[in-house]
Amino acid sequence: MTTPPTTTASVYPTPSQHSSSRFKRRFMVRLVAVFIGGMFLDGYILGIIGPVTGLMRADLHLDELSLGLIAAGPLVGIFVGSPLAGWAADKFGRKPMFLVDMGLFLLASAAQFFVTTGDGAVLQLALIRFFMGVAIGGEYSIGGPLLSEFSPPKLRGRLLGLTLIAWYIGFMMAFIIGTALHDAGTPWRLVIGTSTVLALILFVARIGLPESPSWLITKGRRDEALAIARKYVESPQMHHSITEEIDLRAIQEAQAARDKTPIKNASFTMLFSRQYWKTTLFTSGFWFCAVTPYFAIATFADDVLHQFGFGGGWAGGVGLSALAAAGVVTTVLLIDRLGRRILTVPGQWLCAGILLVIGVWTDAPAILVLVLFLAFSFFNAGYTTMTQVYPAEVFPGHLRGIGMGFAASFSRIGAALGTFALPWAITNIGMGPSMVAAAVVAFLGAALSQWLAPETKGRTLAEISADFTH
Repeated sequence: MTTPPTTTASVYPTPSQHSSSRFKRRFMVRLVAVFIGGMFLDGYILGIIGPVTGLMRADLHLDELSLGLIAAGPLVGIFVGSPLAGWAADKFGRKPMFLVDMGLFLLASAAQFFVTTGDGAVLQLALIRFFMGVAIGGEYSIGGPLLSEFSPPKLRGRLLGLTLIAWYIGFMMAFIIGTALHDAGTPWRLVIGTSTVLALILFVARIGLPESPSWLITKGRRDEALAIARKYVESPQMHHSITEEIDLRAIQEAQAARDKTPIKNASFTMLFSRQYWKTTLFTSGFWFCAVTPYFAIATFADDVLHQFGFGGGWAGGVGLSALAAAGVVTTVLLIDRLGRRILTVPGQWLCAGILLVIGVWTDAPAILVLVLFLAFSFFNAGYTTMTQVYPAEVFPGHLRGIGMGFAASFSRIGAALGTFALPWAITNIGMGPSMVAAAVVAFLGAALSQWLAPETKGRTLAEISADFTH
């Protein structure tokens, strides 16, 4: 096979070709801001419903089943939307789908203002919040790949990790704003509809963003990719990464021509092919095992701690949330210095051990149980940060959207399983065995990461995908 000619020289712009460094830095700040804003909005939408549940229950005469249906709408939407949006982003491009996704956010959010009072209100709210969940899923599988494909390798982990911080802040701000508006007597429709303002700002801010060079390369549009790189990309590391991707694509095309087989487009079946099944197994399995125990414990923090003889309140749910946020911040600060693997694997083994101790030592002192739960929350959130990083890095460009979408969707099974199974488990098998079961899930995640988690710190996306898929 003839080695394709290198394109390294052509990717570096001459002084007359590129835009100013200031313009490029402003673009990168804008891109990070609109994606982080989207993740903030994700957390906000999921959190804003809580403070007004009482008002909705009284106004619409809701029973527990109706409330559960409304609350579950976004989770179902995420499960459906993540893989579909990822497939669309790989097929039609990051740029159009990034705008379409926020447009769906905007329309669904605004629709909350017009929910009627009557028999159809529950179905209206459930459908509206389902479509909001579809948009949330799209943020994972469109925005994550787009940000990773524009980020310099030395900053990529930190920038991707920031998105999870934004989610936590959005969720907490929704509680604060929702509670304040509730106390001021604001109608519940206006409270949950406050997300429309941010959605409108983000929709406008996303207009005019360029297409990802990496995606253009997967479609054979090299000249367009180089032109965008010259205009928007400042980092020499990123120019080098784009060069590698162009050369890798040329090799793939030459191989396909020699074998007389076309290069396949992204599809769900490709995720489970001999070449990519390990990538799919690691990202989806790791994400599933990371969120399943946390969602169960954090959602029912007061009940769990009460079972162990410790009161809830600030020491319970709020304390667990605060430690989780601290774990994410710590990981974001260290990720591009220490690397991914060291912040992923040891923490999983530690959390599995913590849950096992809690499950076996059922008569442990209450204060010790609280300390163990707080430690679990901190370290679990630390490696859960990697669920925003690894899928956006380890999948090759032509599968990055659909791969991240599938992993996000599969993780929602774990979130739902943890949330809905724990109350049943506590009642039917007891708190100790329930915590042992959670420990088993955490141990499976640790073993999987011990086997497959790569070190991607400072590496280009082309280098990562080439190593991880062969």
